[in-house]
Amino acid sequence: MLDIQFIRENADIVRESQRKRGESVELVDEVLSFDQLRRDTLQKYESARAEQKAAGKKVASAAPEEKAAVIAEVQDLAKKVADLKAVADEADQKYRDAAWQLSNVVEGEAPEGGEDDYIVREKHGEIRDFDAEGFTPLDHLALGELSGGIDMKRGVKVGGSRFFFLKGDIARMEVALHTMAFDFARTKGFIPTITPTLVRPEIMAGTGFLNQHSDEIYRLRMPDDSYLVGTSEVALAGMHTDEILDFSDGPVKYCGWSACYRREAGAAGKDTHGIIRVHQFYKVEMFVYCKPEDARDMHQQLLGMEKEMLNRVEVPFRVIDTAAGDLGSSASRKFDCEAWVPTQNRYRELTSTSNCDEYQARRLNVRYRKDDGSTDACATLNGTLATTRWLVAILENHQQKDGSVVIPEALRPYMGGQEVIEPHFRKVTA
Repeated sequence: MLDIQFIRENADIVRESQRKRGESVELVDEVLSFDQLRRDTLQKYESARAEQKAAGKKVASAAPEEKAAVIAEVQDLAKKVADLKAVADEADQKYRDAAWQLSNVVEGEAPEGGEDDYIVREKHGEIRDFDAEGFTPLDHLALGELSGGIDMKRGVKVGGSRFFFLKGDIARMEVALHTMAFDFARTKGFIPTITPTLVRPEIMAGTGFLNQHSDEIYRLRMPDDSYLVGTSEVALAGMHTDEILDFSDGPVKYCGWSACYRREAGAAGKDTHGIIRVHQFYKVEMFVYCKPEDARDMHQQLLGMEKEMLNRVEVPFRVIDTAAGDLGSSASRKFDCEAWVPTQNRYRELTSTSNCDEYQARRLNVRYRKDDGSTDACATLNGTLATTRWLVAILENHQQKDGSVVIPEALRPYMGGQEVIEPHFRKVTA
């Protein structure tokens, strides 16, 4: 949610942001119109309420012959106040409904355009030449099946499409990857956190995920009326709802580890092979509360941590600056790290980090104590540190001619010193 004072004073900036996103510019004027309406109706209500209180004080001192008339006047004013209160409440709700639809203001440096209009900012690592090595690389699913580590067939049998089992060394690799991410974040001052995967509707709405992507989210309807999270960002953003944070020792930083769920609505026929686009996965997510003036610097710190993690698992990757039209409603700027996937001959997203400024905090009423003792909305940021999808890039980029996979050196201590995932060809009759 945007600060209404900022909208009043910078309406053209908000309109331009909406235009860059490809969203309704007219919504800005709707918000301002409803804001004026709620202020006008609230003023009328408060004026009538003051008149009612003044009239009420006259009852006790009124002469006997005047008391009935004074009481009647108070009763008339009470009805007027109730009617004006209803009008003011309706106007306030219209304002809130409109204001909650506005997306965050895009940073001026963010590229214009949609999904394909990103800007590549950096490239890291060397792309292997498998032709020069004398073999055609296998995709991650084939490698997983050779080692007995990925079982899509039985995942579908149990959970339906886009579900899977991880077993053996690949299951161990996923746990190792997330544990390494947890440990790394801890060295940077992040508090390791296991988060809820079910959240209440007001928490999901507060993060901004229901603005544009509600069809991607699993909802458990009545009597539960809860949402399954697609990232621990949601739970971490909601953790301090209606609280005042103390930043005297610096930003408050969490690292959340959770199962994540996404419906992948609209993705029929897209990435159906393997574990790139699935309904359930695991993720380690960084989440930061900080002063608004520190948010941009903190955004670069989160990106730096993502790059360091990707360098640890030794996969080629690039960093892209996401275009305004492809930002989530909460983000003012987003950088993605995309790893090279050899069998697809393309880069695929492994991490993203977003600066959400005060947008989420205002919706969830998370504030911080300023030096002068007053309070204001803080900034929130998030960033991916590891997900199940990383296995795709690790397996394909570290494969050998015989179908084995060399375990990245940084992961070996978390896998008991194991250096290679060996293939085997045991058949199990269905």
